This record gives sequence, C-alpha cells and structure tokens, in this order.
Amino acid sequence: MTGLLAVLTLGAVLLLLAAAYRPLGDYMAHVYTTGTDWRVERAVYRVLGVDPRSQQTWPVYLRSVLAFSFVGVVLVYALQRTQQWLPLSLGLGAPSEHLAFNTAASFVGNTNWQSYSPELTLGHTVQATGLVVQNFVSAAVGMAVAVALVRGFAARRSVTIGNFWVDLLRGCLRILLPGALLAAVLLVVGGVVQNLAGFTDVTTLAGATQSVPGGPVASQEAIKLLGTNGGGFYNANSAHPFENPTQWTNLLEIVLMLVIPFSLPRTFGRMVGDHRQGYAIAGVMAALFSASFLALVALESAAGGTAPALAGAATEGKEARFGIVWSALFATTSTGTSTGAVSSMHDSYTALGGMLPMLNMMLGEVAPGGVGSGLYGMLVLAVVAVFVAGLLVGRTPEYLGKKIGPREIKLASLYILVTPTLVLAGTALSFGVPALRDSVEGTSIWNPGVHGMSEVLYAFTSAANNNGSAFAGLTANTPWLNTALGVAILLGRFVPMVLVLALAGSLAAQGAVPATAGTLPTHRPQFVGLLAGVVVVLTALTYFPVLALGPLAEGLI
Repeated sequence: MTGLLAVLTLGAVLLLLAAAYRPLGDYMAHVYTTGTDWRVERAVYRVLGVDPRSQQTWPVYLRSVLAFSFVGVVLVYALQRTQQWLPLSLGLGAPSEHLAFNTAASFVGNTNWQSYSPELTLGHTVQATGLVVQNFVSAAVGMAVAVALVRGFAARRSVTIGNFWVDLLRGCLRILLPGALLAAVLLVVGGVVQNLAGFTDVTTLAGATQSVPGGPVASQEAIKLLGTNGGGFYNANSAHPFENPTQWTNLLEIVLMLVIPFSLPRTFGRMVGDHRQGYAIAGVMAALFSASFLALVALESAAGGTAPALAGAATEGKEARFGIVWSALFATTSTGTSTGAVSSMHDSYTALGGMLPMLNMMLGEVAPGGVGSGLYGMLVLAVVAVFVAGLLVGRTPEYLGKKIGPREIKLASLYILVTPTLVLAGTALSFGVPALRDSVEGTSIWNPGVHGMSEVLYAFTSAANNNGSAFAGLTANTPWLNTALGVAILLGRFVPMVLVLALAGSLAAQGAVPATAGTLPTHRPQFVGLLAGVVVVLTALTYFPVLALGPLAEGLI
C-alpha cells in the first residue's frame, strides 16, 4: 500500500506541474524577451540610472551581479547588528558577528541556512526588510543568470547577453512578487499565521507553558518556497502548524518549490526556438526527481533495524500528521530544489535514507534545482554530455548549433569541480585541524561516531550547494562553522555564476553551426538517458569515497 500511495502521490504532483509547465514557462519567456517596460520599472530605472535598452557584455553583467550581491550582504549584516535599536525587534538583541555574517551570506546566497532559532533570534523588522527582501532578489539573481546563459545559446555572433538590472527587476516584479502574493493569500486561507504580534504564552498538550511569537509568516513562507530559498520563520520549519497547518497546505508548499524550476525548461525551449529541447531537460529533471523520491520511500518503509522493525517503518522524525510518503516527498523536493525547507528531520532518517537528500544536493541540485540555478546547472551538464557523445562518435560536439570547444569544456569542468571542492575541503578541515576538530567534536556534534561525520558532511554539502537544510543533530552556531559555512555559501553561489556567465559570453560570440547527419539530436530519449547518466556519474560518484565513510558505513553497521 505504501508503494501504491507513493506512486499516486508522485503522479498527482507531476500532473499539477505539467499543467503549469506551458503557461508559466511561456509567460517567463515573454517576461525576459519583451521590449515593453512597465511604468513602475521605468521609475526604478531612472532612480538607478539604468538604461533598459543598453545591453551588457558578460564581464559587465557579472560585475553587476557581484556588486548587487555584495551590497546585499552588507545591508543584511548591518540590520542584524543594529537589531536592538530597530522597531518591532521584540526585545531581541543583536546576533554575534560570526552568526550575522553567516546569516547575511546565507540569505544573499539563496541558501537560508539558519544556525539559530529564528523566532528567538530575529525580530519582525530584520525578518521583513532583510531576509524577505533577499528571498526575492536572490531568487531573481539566479533566474537572471540562467536567462543570460539561455541567451548565449540563442544569440548569433553577439558580444552581449542582456541587461542584469532589467532581468533582476522583471524577475522580481513580474514573476516572484505576483506569485508570492497569490501563494500568501492561499496560505492564509489554509491557516498560516500572518500578523505583527509579539510573543503569546500558550499551554501545550502536556500542560507546560510555551511562548510562541506571531509574525508575517504566510508572506515569508510564500516567497521562501516559490524562490527556493528555504529556512523558516519557526525553528521547526514546515513541521510547525503555524507554517504548515493542513494536508492541502503541505501539497501547496511542495508545488510552490517545484513549479518555477520545472517550468523554466519551457522558457529555455521557447527562447532558443525549439520546445523539444525544453521537454528533454524537463524529462531528465523529472526522472531523477522521481527515482530519488521512490527510493527514499522504499528505504524509509523497509523497517531496517530493531526500532523501525517494531514500529513497522522508520517513523522517527517524520511529520506524524502526513506520514512517511509525504515526509519523503517534502524532503526530496526541498533537497532537489535547493530550498532547504523541511517538514521532517532528515537527521532521524535511516542511514541510507538520510543519504538520499544528501545525494540530491550532491547532484548539483539539478533535479529540478533552484530557480534559475537548476536550469543553468543542467545546461552546463548538457554541454558535457554532448562533448562525451562527440568523443564516442569522433565528431566535434555541438549543442543547439554551437560548437563545444576547449574553452566551453574547461568552463563546464571547473563548474562541476567547485562544489565538491568546497564540500570536501570544509569537511576535511573540520576533522583534520586539531583545534577545529576539538570544537566540532566537543561542541557541534551531538551524535559522535560515523553519524556525526555525516552531520558535518551534510552541513557543507547543504552550504556549498546553496540548499540550507541540515541534519538537526549538529550545532552550527560556533565561530568556525558559521564562518566556514558562510564562505562555502558565497563561493558555492558566485564562483559557478562567474563560470556560467563566461560560458554564456563564449556561446553568444559564436555563429550557428548547421546540423548534419552526424549531429547528435538533443531532444530524443537517447540524449535524455545520456544526460541523466552524466549527472549521476560526474557528480554523485565524485562523493562516493566520503559517503563510504559516513552514511554508507553507518548503513552497513
């Protein structure tokens, strides 16, 4: 019965996404290609001194991305450090310097890793003016970079790839803002809290007293999910009934995380003039997502171990209101999209079951990935896939009429190496440097041994891949982990963007190469299978040795 429920649940979600695929994908393509500006957009351009008709080369586009994001880090850091003087601070003081840096890097990096308990650390002003604003603009930055890469494929002998400020503003005003408003209204209807109340004392079922804050929860929940940001207003995240009250709000939250990443391939197909290319990319994303979800349900339902066998399944840490299937679907969605929101505790999953959310992130979060980042990550892997295919048949590889030469492959290869380097280096330093090891083992790890190693590996995997979820047994609010994870977030976010924009510029400068009888069709099942294989082999297998020291070793004990 569990297997049947999993298949039916997956089918229902995929049907909802299929219904949104064409209208939303076409709308986003229109947003990024139309020559018409809204009146409010023209006003913002005047304030910023931006000429919306001016196109940027890839270095200028990149400098705009980095400058805007740097200012975001500074502003979010300053808001936190001055919180005690801000209105609606709820009497809360300023976070420490290293925690404020980690949080600023996290939200600007579209990660929303939280080394703190949100309701006990940040007041309404910082949440609304700092974190929520970054939820919008960091998501829009990812979409802008993805669109710039698509323009690189679509352009012919061009030195420009668009205008970052136009792409940023349109992504915020025309896509994320209306979508978040609609989602917030639906969440409020479903019972999610939306107010500016302070702390309220409530009596728990056990008879104890607990102080629970109100706040603008629905509005923050909407954009954190739609923009695949992650995090939560409450420490329990989407397991908290104020954030996720009912079964249908749970379904809505899952769809919100998936709808833009799964629709962007349609935008890609529309902009390059071949819808079949979009279907191929979406097909790879859907296949990897479905396989991960079904495998996770199987592992968590197998009742491996004494306690799970007695319970009939591995129910510890699951969202008791919704069961294993919905908990597994939420976990697969949040780690497959770089959202990082959780409705169950991944730390309590079985050893092999807990490895799957980790693997979703290690894939590069391309199934379907974050808003924008999932698409450009998959397109980079598609470049590698056609290169591999070209080697097999002895032809110069081509993709969408563009030759894939040494420069393109070097950029794609560096892209693939960035996050594994950050993950493995951060984990190694945490255990290899004596002073750091003493801090990690003595303060941060609550579950020593093999599982403790998995907790640290998960943390760096989540940070470098801009996810934000965590194994809950790790205390990350220490100077080392706050600083190291913050650096991993920034490098894991912006170094790949540098490489993607350089690739976009290289592709845009090329002319079109006519297809011949030897050209690999990139819209057929053959290419879908090849691309899926490249994703697994070039990303997941990179981590196999360290997985053997953590979750694999734990699962075999």
